[in-house]
Amino acid sequence: QVQLVESGGGLVQAGASLRLSCAASGRTFSSYGMGWFRQAPGKEREFVAAISWSGGRVFHADSVKGRFTISRDNAKSTVYLQMNSLKPEDTAVYYCAFHAEPYYSGSDYGQHSYAYWGQGTQVTVSS
Repeated sequence: QVQLVESGGGLVQAGASLRLSCAASGRTFSSYGMGWFRQAPGKEREFVAAISWSGGRVFHADSVKGRFTISRDNAKSTVYLQMNSLKPEDTAVYYCAFHAEPYYSGSDYGQHSYAYWGQGTQVTVSS
């Protein structure tokens, strides 16, 4: 069993920055890819970013490319999402997710690829 605890959300004005953290426990963190997703009110959950188990490959949704950056610290079993130049449309609950397959080398980081999910952290961006 894996436990994921997100933190770092909050209410900010447009143009501000936030850094989300997701601390994992219960399995060898460094062996698994991680992802960030978000869900806005009335919308389906969508992919935001993912990072491979080694940190050598990262993927970002087009909507956040150039503004958000995913990273990981395997020594701390934590994945981060640095969010800059926030926009009101970034308002959502953000979830981190733990990949189902160790040492995954493919490029499929869709929602179905994850075995565990965090409880989510709210990010609200005012205009």
